[in-house]
Amino acid sequence: MTLAVSNSRPRGRPYAGPLLRRHWPLLPLAATVLLLLAPLPAGDASTSGKVGPADAASLLLVAVCALRALQGRVRALSPLGALVLGAPAVGLAVATVTAGDPYAALPGFVRYLQVFVLVPAAIVLLVRDAGEFRLAAGCFVVLALVQGALGVVQFVTHTGASYQGADIRAVGTFGPGDVMGMATVVAYGLVVATAAALAPGLPGRVRRIAGGCAAALTVPLVLSFSRGAWIATAGSAVLVMVLAGIRRALKVVVALAAVGVVLVGGFGVGSEMVAERLTSITQVSDAPDQSVTDRYTMWAAAESMWRERPAAGVGLKGFPANRDGHSSLALSSGSDTAGAGQAFVKQPLLSPHNMYLLVLSEQGLIGLTALAGGWAALLVAGLRRYAAGGERGLRDCGLIAVGLLVWQLTDFLYADIGGPSTVLTGVIIGLAAWWALPAGPGGVAAVLPARPVPEGPAGR
Repeated sequence: MTLAVSNSRPRGRPYAGPLLRRHWPLLPLAATVLLLLAPLPAGDASTSGKVGPADAASLLLVAVCALRALQGRVRALSPLGALVLGAPAVGLAVATVTAGDPYAALPGFVRYLQVFVLVPAAIVLLVRDAGEFRLAAGCFVVLALVQGALGVVQFVTHTGASYQGADIRAVGTFGPGDVMGMATVVAYGLVVATAAALAPGLPGRVRRIAGGCAAALTVPLVLSFSRGAWIATAGSAVLVMVLAGIRRALKVVVALAAVGVVLVGGFGVGSEMVAERLTSITQVSDAPDQSVTDRYTMWAAAESMWRERPAAGVGLKGFPANRDGHSSLALSSGSDTAGAGQAFVKQPLLSPHNMYLLVLSEQGLIGLTALAGGWAALLVAGLRRYAAGGERGLRDCGLIAVGLLVWQLTDFLYADIGGPSTVLTGVIIGLAAWWALPAGPGGVAAVLPARPVPEGPAGR
């Protein structure tokens, strides 16, 4: 008697092996996002010039893309896509070559090339379908939930960064040296969750879970006390709601308002500090706080640098070296940071906290046109594709891509790149480009291997 070995498996449960073989190029992309859960060493307030785990994963992502491109297994790009993704490299090269010290500008060239050219291009070329796009977007939500939960614990237990004399500011694993880090990743996750909750075509259970995640993420975002993140999140959320439809949007607005009333009104979670922080947004001329004064002083310095060298700017990494020569006496010596396991440290003010002005001062009109022009092209193309109303099964991807890009472009009015979360900027631009840019000749079909036709009547 012979024993028959069955290779059968329960229906609906795919083999892990084929799934891994099919989607393994996405592992570095998921790692680029999720490795930001790794805590920084205690007391490491400055991460400038350091390659963190997420940065290393992004470099692996680029290497995988290069390997797949040599094998001819990447998405084909249209001439428009190649122009939008490649133009920033030209502006970066000009700003580096024309800098007063090209060798000092070289690290800036490498960083900008990583974030604004290589990582976005790798994502556009490697992400093959909506399922892989959703996987990448879901990593943002996971990162936001974990970092946000840690931030709430920091507020409750007074183990966060110092804010108004108390260690209550939610900063997650980023520490007081990067107070915008947690606010940024939480806002990313909130935008993705809000878009998924409103997206037509997704299962009701998925939309409900996404809505719950969005409501939960409002708590750590508020406790981050980051005015720029609040403004960017509000702007992108409103746009996502408008695109999704007023009736769907009203449900989310009611839910988020209820969460706010319960937390701030009912439990008094940071109500006085939140109200004071909100009020300070409009205090730009009447008794602004020192952080606002410093920001406007550095904005004026950036504009002065651009006027000195309007075409190519003062060179990458040139703002800190030229700051004092273009600033007024109103600029303070630095920002005080403490708490979350770090002793008191005065952080130097090395950027204007406005990405557009930073690019204008260091790269001039050439660099700003290449970078901001490409971002504007992605936004317009993404909105047009969504408004066209086709591809019903991809509408959620459009909402997520447009929402994230609008958040980033709005936040760039109050912040610039810097810190471990900078690599996520490249991921967001890549996801937005994947949605907005059409595929070249052959399209996505050039990427996906042909599936065998099943035998039997269904395959005839």
